[in-house]
Amino acid sequence: MFIEELIVIFFFFLNQFSGLTRWLRKKKNKNKNKNQKQQQKMFHTVQYQPLRLITQNSLSKICLKLMFSRLVTFERISKSWFSSHSLIGNKNIILMGPPGAGKTTVGRIVGQKLDCPVIDIDDDVLERTWNMSVSEKLQDVGNEQFLEEEGKALLKFSASGSVISLTGSNPMHTAGMQHVKRNGIVVYLDVPTMVIMSRLKSMKVDRIVGQGPATSLKDILQFRKQFYKRWYDVRVLCGGNMAAEVVAEKVLDAVKRYQNSEVETYVSTRSTQNNSHKYFSDVVVGGLASDGGLFVPERGLPVLTAEEWQTLIGATYAERAQVILERCIHPADIPASKLREIIGTAYGENFTCSKIAPVRHLTGNQFLLELFHGPTASFKDFALQMMPHIFAYCIPRSCNYLVLVATSGDTGSAVLDGFSRLHDTDKQRIAVMSFFPEDGVSPIQKSQMIGCQKENAWSVGVKSDFDFCQTAIKKIFTNSDYTGYLTVEYGTALAAANSINWARLLPQVVYHASAYLDLVHQGIIIFGDPVDVCIPTGNFGNILAALYAKMMGIPIRKCICASNENNVLTDFIRTGIYDLRGRKLVPTFSPAVDILKSSNLERYLHLIADGDGQLLIQLYNQLENQGHFQLQKDLLEKLQQNLVAGWCSEEDCLAAIHSVYSTTGYILDTHTAVAKVVADRLQDRTCPIIISSTAHYSKFAPAILRALKITEIKQNPLSQLHLLSSYSPLPPVHWGLLATLKKNENEGHRVCAADLS
Repeated sequence: MFIEELIVIFFFFLNQFSGLTRWLRKKKNKNKNKNQKQQQKMFHTVQYQPLRLITQNSLSKICLKLMFSRLVTFERISKSWFSSHSLIGNKNIILMGPPGAGKTTVGRIVGQKLDCPVIDIDDDVLERTWNMSVSEKLQDVGNEQFLEEEGKALLKFSASGSVISLTGSNPMHTAGMQHVKRNGIVVYLDVPTMVIMSRLKSMKVDRIVGQGPATSLKDILQFRKQFYKRWYDVRVLCGGNMAAEVVAEKVLDAVKRYQNSEVETYVSTRSTQNNSHKYFSDVVVGGLASDGGLFVPERGLPVLTAEEWQTLIGATYAERAQVILERCIHPADIPASKLREIIGTAYGENFTCSKIAPVRHLTGNQFLLELFHGPTASFKDFALQMMPHIFAYCIPRSCNYLVLVATSGDTGSAVLDGFSRLHDTDKQRIAVMSFFPEDGVSPIQKSQMIGCQKENAWSVGVKSDFDFCQTAIKKIFTNSDYTGYLTVEYGTALAAANSINWARLLPQVVYHASAYLDLVHQGIIIFGDPVDVCIPTGNFGNILAALYAKMMGIPIRKCICASNENNVLTDFIRTGIYDLRGRKLVPTFSPAVDILKSSNLERYLHLIADGDGQLLIQLYNQLENQGHFQLQKDLLEKLQQNLVAGWCSEEDCLAAIHSVYSTTGYILDTHTAVAKVVADRLQDRTCPIIISSTAHYSKFAPAILRALKITEIKQNPLSQLHLLSSYSPLPPVHWGLLATLKKNENEGHRVCAADLS
C-alpha cells in the first residue's frame, strides 16, 4: 500500500499544481537574479518536501496537510515579494518597432509616468559611442558594417529600471538583442506598414538601415517584421491615428499584464466558491472541471478596440490568430514566441488554401466562410491542428496522458490527425482515443477515422449514439475510482479534446473574426458595418465562438443557429425550454448536428446569467434528472438579443444542394446546406450574412450524389469520390480525404457495446 499511496499523491500533486509548474517556467525563462533563484530553490523545497515526509511517515493525509500548509506559506512570501517592487523594479521596459513607430516619444511618456530614466539608443548610446550622428556612421561604413557596429555598441550597453527605446534595426543583431533582453521586457509597437511609410514620408525619410538600392521601403519594412516578431514579449497594436499618450497607456497596461499572471484565471460554470480558480495551463490539461462544469475565463474575454481590429485588415490568417490568441492566453502559460511557433505549425502546408479560411461570395449578400481546407476537411481542423501542441506544451513533463474524445463524425478524424502530428517525444507520452457512434456517421467519415489511426491514436465504434458517447466520457472523467485506477496502474491521467476543452474552443474565435476582416479587406463593408452569421451547430461550440468574437469587438449583429431535424437547440432559443423528454436522436444527412445535449450551451448560459454557478447547477441537475429545464424570462430575453434559430428538413437540405449547384456550379456539403436553408428563411437582407461552411462535401458523397440526382451510386467510398470528381465540381474533391482513403482502405477498428463499464 505504501507504493500505491506514494504514486497517487505524486500524480495528484502533478495534476493539481501544474499552475506552480507554470509559475516556475515563467521565472526560469524570464528572471535570473539572485532573489529569483532563491525563490526557485524555495519552490523546489516545497515541491519535494511532502514526498520526503511520505517516505518517513507513510501517512498520506498528514503529508497532504503539510504540503498545503507549505504552499500557503509560499504564496504569501511570493505575493509579499512582488508587492514590494514597482511595476518594473530593476527590469527595463524595452520599446521595439520600425522607424516612425513612435518609440522615442512613447518612451519619454512612459518614463515620465513611471518616474524612471529614459534611454534612447540612437541619441544616448550610438552617437555618444561613435562621436558622430547615426546617418554619418551609416554613410561612412555602409549597411552591413553598420548593423555589426550597432550590435557591438548594444553589447557594451547595460541599464536597469529604465525605459529604453531601441533603434529600428537593433532587432536584426541577435547577440545584441539577447544581451538587452536578459534584463528587460520587450514591447513591440506594432504599427501597420502603410502608416509607417506615410510617417517616414512626412519626415522626409526615404531610405532606412538595411535597404539596398534595389529594395523598396515597403519591402525592407516587411522584411524587418520577422525580427520584431522574434524578440518581443508583449505587443501593442498601434493604429495610424492613435495618440502617443494612448500608446503609452497601452504599453503600461501590457507590461502590467505581463508582470501579473494571477489576474487571468478560469472558473467552472458550476462554481459557487471563490477558491476554484485555474490558469490556462490547468484548464487545457484538465478539460472538464471536477464539478462537471466547463471552464470559462473569470474576467471574460479581452476586447480589442475598433482601431486595433483595423490594424489586422490586411494581415494574414496566422497573423490575426497570433494577435487574438496572445490577448487570450497569458504569456506565462505560452510565451509569444512559442505561440507563434505553434500557430505556424498549425496553419502551414497542411492547409490546402493559403488563405486558410477564405470567404467566398455565394449569391446576393450571402458569403461562405470555407472551413474545410484543413487535412481532414472540416472546421474541427482549425482547433485540432493547434490544440495538441498547446496541450503538449502545458502538461507536466513527467506525466502520461490519455485524451478521450466523443465525436459525431468530424471531430474524430481531426483529433486523431492532430495528435498524430506531435513530435515523436510527445507521442510517447500522449495518446488519444476517439469514440463514435458506429452506425451514426457517414461511411466516408468512418473510413477517414479508421484511416487516421496511428501509433498513438485509435478509433472505437460504439453501438449507440453521440449523446451516449459524450455522456459516458463525462462520467469517466468524474469517476474518481476509475481515474485513480488509471493513475496507479498505468501512470496515466485523462484529458479531453472535445469542444468542452477551452483550448478547442478558443482557436475557433479566430476564423469568425477573420471572416469579418476579409469582407472589410475586399471592400464589401467598412469596419463597423454589421453582419449576421449563420452556423450549423448541434453542440453549440461553433456558434459560441462567433458570440465570443462579437464580445471581443467584431460587429456581428445576430448569430443564427441552424439545426437539422434534431432541433432541440432551435426550440430552446425560441422558447427558453430545453426539453429532451420523449426525444430520440434522428440520424440525418448532416451527422455533426445530430446532437441533443449541447454541451457548450452551458458556457453561454453562464455568461448571460452573470456567472451564477448555482443556477447552472440547478438547471443541469434538472436536465439530468427530469430531462428538461426552462430559462427565466429575463435570461431568455438576454439570450434572444444575440441569437435566432431555425431548422431544416432532410428534403430541404438536399434541395438546397441541388439548387445552389444548378445556379452557381458550387457544391455545398449537407451541414452548410442546412445553414443555407435557415439563412434564406431568417436573414432580413439589410446586411451581409456569413454562412459557415463547416465541412467539405466529399465527406458526405452518397447524400451529395443523391441531391445532384446522380443515380449510379457505388458502395465503396473511394469509388463515390472518383465519381464526384468526374463532374469537375467546385470546389474540387478534397485531396487529403482521397489520400487517406486510398492509403487505408482495408484497416479495421474496435467496436464496443453501449456499456459504460
